[in-house]
Amino acid sequence: MPESQEKNDVVIVGAGPVGLLLAVCLARWGYKIKNVDNREVPTLTGRADGIQPRSLHLLRNMGLKRQIMAHEPAKVYEVAFWDPLSGGKGIQRTGNWASCPKFIDARYPFTTLLHQGLIERVFIDDLHKNGADVQRPWTITGFKNDGQDKTYPVEVNLKHVQTDEKETVRTKYLFSGEGARSFIRDQVGVKILHKDPISHVWGVMDGVVRTDFPDVKMKCTIHSDHGSIMIIPRENDMVRLYIQIASSTDKDFNPRKQATLDEVQASAKKILEPYYIEWDRVEWYSVYPIGQGIAEKYTTDHRVFMGGDCCHTHSPKAGQGMNTAFHDALNLAWKIHHVEAGFANRSILQTYEAERKLIAEDLLIFDAKYAALFSQRKPSAGEVGAAAESKEGEVNEFVEIFKSSAEFTSGYGIAYGSNEFNWSPDHSAQSHLFNPQGNVLRTGRIMPPANVTRVVDANEVQLEQEIPLNGSFRIFLFAGVPSTTQRAVADFAANLQKKWSFYLTFQRKDIASVSYHEQHNPHSHFFTICTTFAAPRAQLEITSLLPPILARYSNHVYADDVWDPRVPDAKAAAHAKMGLDAERGGVVVVRPDGHVACVVSLVEGSETVDALNEYFEAFVAKGIGKSSMQAQL
Repeated sequence: MPESQEKNDVVIVGAGPVGLLLAVCLARWGYKIKNVDNREVPTLTGRADGIQPRSLHLLRNMGLKRQIMAHEPAKVYEVAFWDPLSGGKGIQRTGNWASCPKFIDARYPFTTLLHQGLIERVFIDDLHKNGADVQRPWTITGFKNDGQDKTYPVEVNLKHVQTDEKETVRTKYLFSGEGARSFIRDQVGVKILHKDPISHVWGVMDGVVRTDFPDVKMKCTIHSDHGSIMIIPRENDMVRLYIQIASSTDKDFNPRKQATLDEVQASAKKILEPYYIEWDRVEWYSVYPIGQGIAEKYTTDHRVFMGGDCCHTHSPKAGQGMNTAFHDALNLAWKIHHVEAGFANRSILQTYEAERKLIAEDLLIFDAKYAALFSQRKPSAGEVGAAAESKEGEVNEFVEIFKSSAEFTSGYGIAYGSNEFNWSPDHSAQSHLFNPQGNVLRTGRIMPPANVTRVVDANEVQLEQEIPLNGSFRIFLFAGVPSTTQRAVADFAANLQKKWSFYLTFQRKDIASVSYHEQHNPHSHFFTICTTFAAPRAQLEITSLLPPILARYSNHVYADDVWDPRVPDAKAAAHAKMGLDAERGGVVVVRPDGHVACVVSLVEGSETVDALNEYFEAFVAKGIGKSSMQAQL
């Protein structure tokens, strides 16, 4: 092995949404990455464009939402459904419903529509800030996990697309974000399994139009006697049209069927009658086949990984491709980080495939329902109204399909199953304090949003957004009423400082020189602590209420004194939304990606910290808690 070979922590092939978000996270956390892409420039036109509510919430947590919104994307708050008039007289609107219904507790209850290239550029700008870039136009020609270097076991062969220039580099991990035609996936012999035998050929067109169609600024699904079309508004007065050209259910189906731009425009005009539509310009046009497929594996050796379109393909109807890719990347990024930072055992990398493949399978099931719902069945106006205003307990097939798909497609329906990260009664941590009575949080799901008042500056803030996406576990200490929990909080702090606690085990080596201004990780890069009291801000004095190690997080001390319409009668809304007793509080541990890990009662004595030690001991790389103390005896 040549000594001069360049060495990287991660080599990422592909600079689309999944590759770029993975690169951004790892570059921010200090890893050396090489991101190569076979295109000369980032995406100029077309491709994905929909950012769902949970994904926008994620981008906000990354500090990138403002840059995305600076491009003035379209926002879809409602979906309009149009169906044929009787007698071939054109189309009529049969109903509207919310893009993100109110039963979903979302910060941003709309879909954001923005050309993929602009989203990519936001990520690329962030890479530049962290000393990284995309190497273009380069492609992968070969790789092998030969183990010749135990630290950098994967050798990767790269080539410039336009010249004979070549590179051979070594890396700890190789990631395929190449899309549906993945060289890496083919080389490791991973097959794509087709979940639904029905496939479609779609025409998609981005352009600026003139029309008297009244809902052109909303997402619309239109059925007519001349075919079906989906309209999606875009930035800069553009509109995207999806038109189904062929289906494998057609007698003469040809998966390679093509249609010219003029033919698709003529079809769109017929579908929209009696309304007219004309194009000032067309920015992008493509015809492509879509089928439902999923990779049988996301990795074969936990050194070479895949994500995004490389692993799952489906129709564009639900606007899920880019969003699913974002969460593939985030899920893998923080797990690689925890292994390489020495926090967690390498075995946690197995959970990437287990968690993300399950979500992709759920997506394909929803996508099949979605396609059938909008392409085959025309809901009546009455059903549409019911969907918009449905009450809990109603039994209506259409309403139930709508509700379940709306939650899932918003991103807030993502639910990871029980494992070492997501506590369940089968977890190795068995303290009776887990899952306290009244708790409404489901492990593996997103922590609900809650507004609180930051004590140091009286700002009303979004509690779940206060810790940025920095790779740390988030420990939310809901401290209840100070007069009730003073002893329990003091005991919590005291037990954090015991020799074998997770706090001391993963304490920063440079803790003596940490900046006074470090807000999030003054003690450890493994965790951040937020403390929220069920009391008005005016009654809270941080130094008198909190022991020094908790007071050190003064920028993360909050008053739960902001009214919330979802729990209108609660005296402490944030506590109530978690299902925690406002008097006695509790502890919520949230994974670095925002999903709830476990919920523990806050009690006097050592048991609360003992329970957290038990929880973390299930996957950390160092011994902690009682087992470590016993091992020393």
